[in-house]
Amino acid sequence: MGTGPGEVADESAPDAIAGSGEADRVLLFMRAGRDRELVAETLGERYRIETATDPAALDSEFDCCVLDAAAFRGVTEALDRRRERAEPVFLPFVLLVRDADTEAPRDPWERVDDVVELPVQRGALRSRVANLVERRRTALRLADRERRLEAVVRELREKERAMDEAPVGITLAEPGTENNPLTYLNEEFERLTGYGPEMLGKDCRFLQGAETNTETTAAIREAIDDERPVSVDVLNYRANDQKFWNRLTVAPIRGEDGSVIRYVGFQTNITERKIRERRLEVMGRVLNHNLRNKMNLIEGYTDLLRRDPGEEQRRKSLDVIAETTDDLMGIAEAVRKIDHTLSKTEPDEAAVELRDRLSELLSRMTDRYPDATFELSLPEGDDLLDVSVLGLQTAIEEAVENAVKHNPAPNPTVWIRVERADEGWIDIEIEDDGPGIPEHETHVLERGETSLKHADRLGIWLMYWVVSKAGGEFSVESSETGGTVLRMAVPAHP
Repeated sequence: MGTGPGEVADESAPDAIAGSGEADRVLLFMRAGRDRELVAETLGERYRIETATDPAALDSEFDCCVLDAAAFRGVTEALDRRRERAEPVFLPFVLLVRDADTEAPRDPWERVDDVVELPVQRGALRSRVANLVERRRTALRLADRERRLEAVVRELREKERAMDEAPVGITLAEPGTENNPLTYLNEEFERLTGYGPEMLGKDCRFLQGAETNTETTAAIREAIDDERPVSVDVLNYRANDQKFWNRLTVAPIRGEDGSVIRYVGFQTNITERKIRERRLEVMGRVLNHNLRNKMNLIEGYTDLLRRDPGEEQRRKSLDVIAETTDDLMGIAEAVRKIDHTLSKTEPDEAAVELRDRLSELLSRMTDRYPDATFELSLPEGDDLLDVSVLGLQTAIEEAVENAVKHNPAPNPTVWIRVERADEGWIDIEIEDDGPGIPEHETHVLERGETSLKHADRLGIWLMYWVVSKAGGEFSVESSETGGTVLRMAVPAHP
């Protein structure tokens, strides 16, 4: 480095790297001698100095490397490798040269970041090295920030992937005064509801429909306005208008300042559970009311027989006992059929062809009830009527047979009409010319009550549950002729 004029003056530059923690490391890759000693002395106050002449030292960790011309010429390829290993973080190299140095490379800038001509003032050397070290510090901070950002992004992606693949529907919505627009919905929500990314930006009220309970939706709105969590069972509608019972939980997500920044919603299909609960309630009514009354009737007439009544009274008592026993057997069979039909979770076949099944059904009914007339109306054409609604054939058969059994006319007539409704839906209508179903028995379904006056009407509940399980619509009405019209609207493939 020399001790010429202007070389030893210590005009300190502003300390650009003052205030750092552990001292930065500067590798002096220089031949031993006066120049190396002066450089070490100049930079040693601010940096941890290491010296070396073995090219292997370039593979060590340092924050800046200062080389002289002689050392530089022998390690150019090693410098390239060391830069590659440091990427993408900046690692500075400084070359010291003299004008009269015959070993100085002609074009060193391809491999170094600064070329310092000797002699140089100590302050100038410290300043130039400090600028390079500060660039490296900035690069390290940026690299560290990028690594942390990548880690956060990976974590968020993992969380989003977990949300995307979760077995329950998940939505995120922004808070609002009246609307809470969706910002995210996962795959299960799309599978459950039929609605996808096209609904982002809209309030989740699009799931509500004509039969959604207004008190339930009011409870949801009130909880959101109060910024508190809420869980409800709500009747919702899929994109194809198919109904399903949704166990909905909505909870606020708060930011660091405590304010609500998102609402998270969890949706689970509980249609099976709701139907099972209703079945238990209805069956409990049958067992507690109908069975008890009929058993009391049998017990009363049995006691009468024990008192040795007259012949006519004995005959009457035995008739009542036999009739009541038949009723009990009918209840048992109805309960068995309901349990067997609704306990299935998968169809026996992927789909059934309704034209063929209805033709087979009417053939059986004609053999069973030869005095009855059955008229079948199907959509025009030979298009297949494939359906995969669990229990639908049983429900149709129950409706047709009940229409005949409960019609006292000598020659009852039953009309079965099948139509294609909206895309993917099938409408089935079964009409009879009988006396009609008493109003109090149909009100059970309309009002959602569980009272049951006559056990022989369990067939109505069977039809209702089959259709409800498929997310369809079921209704019972009086026909213009005084008979009954049963309507079942179901999605062909729920």
